[in-house]
Amino acid sequence: MFSSLEGTSVVVTGGSKGIGKGIARVFAREQARVLLVGRDEEAGRAAVDELAAGGGEVSFLAADISKATGCDRVAAVAAERNGGVDVLCANAGIFPQRLIREMSEEEIDEVLGTNLKGCMLLVRACLPALERSGHGRVILTSSITGPVTGFPGWSHYGASKAGQLGFMRTAAIELAQSGITVNAVLPGNIVTEGLDELGDEYTAEMAASIPMRRLGTPDEVGYAALFLASKEAGYITGQAIVVDGGQILPESLAALEA
Repeated sequence: MFSSLEGTSVVVTGGSKGIGKGIARVFAREQARVLLVGRDEEAGRAAVDELAAGGGEVSFLAADISKATGCDRVAAVAAERNGGVDVLCANAGIFPQRLIREMSEEEIDEVLGTNLKGCMLLVRACLPALERSGHGRVILTSSITGPVTGFPGWSHYGASKAGQLGFMRTAAIELAQSGITVNAVLPGNIVTEGLDELGDEYTAEMAASIPMRRLGTPDEVGYAALFLASKEAGYITGQAIVVDGGQILPESLAALEA
């Protein structure tokens, strides 16, 4: 039995859909006070209605976390509505598919700006509130793509996700004296709205490459984040938890057929 997170102030960026909404849903069930952050107000309002029905206090803020002004606003609104920031889930990320030979400078800037720079700016903006918490938790949503694996078309995405882990390790050292832990979850293939665009054939091929023979759910990533946010995980920092159903384990598909 873990200590209660009831009343804890939790910020989840990219929280209106996909993995972010799964993370937010898990914290809301624990009666946390959750601030969802995203760019799409309509999706944000729909997510608030859905998650609030399951418990907890959930609200939405439209903000662009690729800009320092947007990150500063996140910290200010979290303090205004929920009294500060105890848990920061830096989850916002974009993953447009583009081969290197076709990639524009603007596309590289957009992906790195949201996924990596935005993550760093968000931690900086929320740092005073995390320090005041006395037990601050930072949880980054990285990916197996980049830190462990690669996939054609996602070199900029993979670079941003690997970069998050480089940031995490030094941030964990710098913030440790303030009692703040910094960790990451590395999802594999998770059933989200983004997979709809890739088609059923892609989904079936991915499931076949996973030892557990299925894709994960956003909530399953949320449970890993919940553990890292708990009091009981207070001595874990600078670490990454892979949530992929064993996808990165086989040497090849032949290993699954043996």
